[in-house]
Amino acid sequence: MLTNAQVRTARPKPRAYKLPDGQGLHLYVAPTGLKSWRVRFRLGGREQLLTIGQFPDVDLSAAREAAAAARDALRAGRDPREERAARAEVDRTFEAVARAWHAHWRSSWTEIHAGDVITSLERDVFPAIGAIDVDDVGVADIRDVLRAVEARGAIETSKRLRQRISKVFGFAIANEWAQYDPAASVKQALAAAPIAGEQLALVSIDDARELLAASAAVAAPAIVQLASRFLALTGVRLGALRGMQWDELHDIDWTGEVIGPQVPAWVVPAARMKLAKAKKADRRFDHVVPLSRQAVDVLRIVRALAIDPVLVFSRGGDAAPIAESAIGALYRKAGFAGRHVPHGWRATFSTILNERFPAERVTIDRALGHAAKKGAEVNVKVEGAYNRSKQLGPRRRVMQVWADLLMPPA
Repeated sequence: MLTNAQVRTARPKPRAYKLPDGQGLHLYVAPTGLKSWRVRFRLGGREQLLTIGQFPDVDLSAAREAAAAARDALRAGRDPREERAARAEVDRTFEAVARAWHAHWRSSWTEIHAGDVITSLERDVFPAIGAIDVDDVGVADIRDVLRAVEARGAIETSKRLRQRISKVFGFAIANEWAQYDPAASVKQALAAAPIAGEQLALVSIDDARELLAASAAVAAPAIVQLASRFLALTGVRLGALRGMQWDELHDIDWTGEVIGPQVPAWVVPAARMKLAKAKKADRRFDHVVPLSRQAVDVLRIVRALAIDPVLVFSRGGDAAPIAESAIGALYRKAGFAGRHVPHGWRATFSTILNERFPAERVTIDRALGHAAKKGAEVNVKVEGAYNRSKQLGPRRRVMQVWADLLMPPA
């Protein structure tokens, strides 16, 4: 019979092997280091296998109790796997359960969020634990997955992944496909999340111009470079930009030849704005973004690329927006890690313009899509977060002034 010490110290080998405990119970040690308890038994004259659980989540004592219960079921003429099989109406690998969870909640999410969720799982989670039975995935498996994400500096991504994995297990438990959520206890073994506070942002026009110039010199897809430029010019939120569609653009002269009173604008649907849920369904809360000449020039270049007939900033091929992390990765490659993030353009916009035009405080705040609270000129709470130092006419002028500062006309 095995001892606790033998189980703890069992090391992986090039080939999987078994450590027998007796009466069919054994510890299966995979080359990856995964240790799981299994019971061999005979039914109908053929050898069968029941997986009990993974060590250390299931210790030696618990494994023996489970093996004894399986033998009791056999003596009563029942297949020990019947209860598990009866509960498993779907493939119970982690990937299958995660996709079932995703499908279950898909209708309540935006297209962008739903795409981000499944893409993050496909990239970072499924390759490591996707093929393991959801009830056999242990704390160590999830910890290793998330630490690998942390190792590339993506602390927030690791945090979001743990939350998503935990929700998958919650879904599995509710369907009686798993007994507990191993992701719940992993949090204590992960890196601390960055202290909440100001977004990393450049607050001088020279630094902002330097970032755009450095980004342009980095090898990156043209659509990501253009998205970065448009984000800087408009100061919109990244989620709004990634979901931007061609039919949301109005009064744009795509040829550049028309001379007249056209006032190009982008109307961001309320559904993609940072609003209370009730307001998201009300088109009265759509946000109009006046477009500078430089912003229109960016859009003309994107249009000429003909990547996607619906999405403006699409990665092409699968009608999906550019990755959520694409612009941030561009800035890191350009040497601005720890100095500026995509969302930081909102702070850059507010800070620089408020320093130069303090009398335009209300217009600058509204240009960022902040709704003033009743009885107040500006939304003090959010303006304070961005200002560190539907009046479309003044907003259009502010947007053009900002564009001329950031990208001076030749």
